[in-house]
Amino acid sequence: MADWLSAASPISRKNAAEVVFDDIRSAITSGRLAVGTRLPSEAHLAGRYGVSRPIVREALRSLQTLGLTQTRTGSGTFVVMQAPGKELTYGHYSARDLVEARPCVEVPAAGLAAERRSTADVQKLLSLCDRMDREEDPHKWVVLDWEFHKQIAQASGNAVFAKIVSDVREALTEQSELVNFMAPRRIASNLEHRRIAEAIEAGSPEAARAAMDAHLIQVRDVVSRITGGEEGG
Repeated sequence: MADWLSAASPISRKNAAEVVFDDIRSAITSGRLAVGTRLPSEAHLAGRYGVSRPIVREALRSLQTLGLTQTRTGSGTFVVMQAPGKELTYGHYSARDLVEARPCVEVPAAGLAAERRSTADVQKLLSLCDRMDREEDPHKWVVLDWEFHKQIAQASGNAVFAKIVSDVREALTEQSELVNFMAPRRIASNLEHRRIAEAIEAGSPEAARAAMDAHLIQVRDVVSRITGGEEGG
């Protein structure tokens, strides 16, 4: 571990959490950080990379979601696997849970939103698209991503759809964070989001459903690659 630590150097603020995540992940998967190794404290890692502790915490959270590390209260964070696990979990939900459930909720919600959207709904969606286009901080982008999907569920006028998306907020943001750390997709996601928003603005349920379905397929495929080919984890 000493060699790995000595090789670390301060990084720029831009995409800092992604860089920290990728550096530690590479050290684990290459064997430089062996299974059973206790990682340095958040404060120590923050100093080594020249970033804030919340940035380090963000990266460590995704490493744990990936199954590579485990944080034990009072003991620290330990390397527990050298390769990503087959069953990713986000809080109370597995990756498979989300992959299977999201198309059943968000695709019809997008169609209903196209039928029932108000001018205010459309303005909020397009504004969120603009903000995501400009946002370079990965954590802030993930929050906007969830707000976009929540807004569509609300615009659907279906209280059940809106509650489901709201209830799985933590899982959706963790999935979005991990997907964008492992396979930088913000630019592609931004384009997909705008297609969804424009279809809703145009009042086309068919186009809105198709655009949402295409977006969720891309997310599913990235999750499948992360877990070594098993769809959804």
